[in-house]
Amino acid sequence: EPNIRISNLSSHAVQEPAGGGLRLRLSRSATSRALLCITGGLSLLALHWLYRLLFCPLVLLRTSDDVGYLPATGRSKAQAANEARRRRKVGQLPPVYPNGWYRVLDSFMLRKAEVKSVSILGQQLAVFRGEDGKAYVLDAYCPHLGANLAVGGQVSGNCLECPFHGWQFNGGDGKCVKIPYSKKVPESAKVRSWISCELNDQILVWFHCDGEEPTWSVPEQEEISNGSWVYRGRTEHFLSAHIQEVAENAGDVAHLFHLHGPGITSGVDLRYINSKLWEFVRHDWKVEWEANKPEKHCSEMNLKHSMTLFGSHFCLLDLHVLARQVGPSLVFLDFKHPFLGRGMMLQSVTPVEPLLQCITHTLYYQANIPAVVPKFILRGECMQFERDVMIWNNKKYISNPLLVKEDSTIRKHRLWYKQFYSENSPTLQYQNDALDF
Repeated sequence: EPNIRISNLSSHAVQEPAGGGLRLRLSRSATSRALLCITGGLSLLALHWLYRLLFCPLVLLRTSDDVGYLPATGRSKAQAANEARRRRKVGQLPPVYPNGWYRVLDSFMLRKAEVKSVSILGQQLAVFRGEDGKAYVLDAYCPHLGANLAVGGQVSGNCLECPFHGWQFNGGDGKCVKIPYSKKVPESAKVRSWISCELNDQILVWFHCDGEEPTWSVPEQEEISNGSWVYRGRTEHFLSAHIQEVAENAGDVAHLFHLHGPGITSGVDLRYINSKLWEFVRHDWKVEWEANKPEKHCSEMNLKHSMTLFGSHFCLLDLHVLARQVGPSLVFLDFKHPFLGRGMMLQSVTPVEPLLQCITHTLYYQANIPAVVPKFILRGECMQFERDVMIWNNKKYISNPLLVKEDSTIRKHRLWYKQFYSENSPTLQYQNDALDF
């Protein structure tokens, strides 16, 4: 029996290393599979990132409190934004809604038989695309009992049907054409139909405080219409300022050197853009602005950009931009580069409320240029623009500013911009609360 036990023990002793080796091999195999899965996952993420970088448009959407405010410790950005808006002195403002064309939506945002609710110029609008493919813009509230046509309303042919009682309003003239439970439609049953157009992949409306017809039209960009320039991305910002404060940046030549001279590598927070860490990168600007006399509703800014690295001119990023402002709210920025091609950025400034602007930048570029090039331009422009946003969100409008000789283009721009106001242009009505003892 002792011999048998010894035999059994030795048998187990022999088998034990074999079991340990098996477990070791299984452990190594599991580790290899885990590493393979991790490597495969990281590779897929890298390929997805590379695909988005090389082929997908760049889309950057900012809310009204994302940019331009400095929250104190323990406060959120939204709280900082609300406090800044309450405490800021607005100054003696010009009329808040100039006469002209305004962007409502980009074309791709509105599908056939779809309706969207839009807030612009202090108004609620219902924007829909009829069965004929045309975009129509109506006042949002039904004259019957005030339902919002864009909230639950349905497109029927080229009409918009009220979600409350089924009244149908024609998109072309705003007249009610059908009341499902009535044999007769009153002559007065209609909503306001806005004059609109669709070009350059945007839906635009005409606003005039006196209801006058358009006196000028928005130019069509042929390269966008025929597809030789393709969509490469867009940015959207909401900021707290008067529309004229945004527009007159074109005439404020001096701010370019101080605010936009530091390289984009130093970020958008104005407290740190002049950090010595990034002072080896500088942007240089040569700018000329003038009103366009043949077409008085237009003006042009001729801008040449260059960059210096460690004090040496870096010619690869030399860029020529011709910015043509059309009316109070639309700017066409034509980009030209010696060998990186040509493109156009469409800037629109649309008042949502008197001191709330929706600003979009939409970039189209030559189809044969890799997408990473225009996306870099759009990203750089966005960073520079957000420096302006921080100024606009916290500044006061000064109607009679203290200017020096070199600021002459600011005064010229204000004189040019006055043409978009008329006697009945709406103004901001407000009063300061007071305590009397």
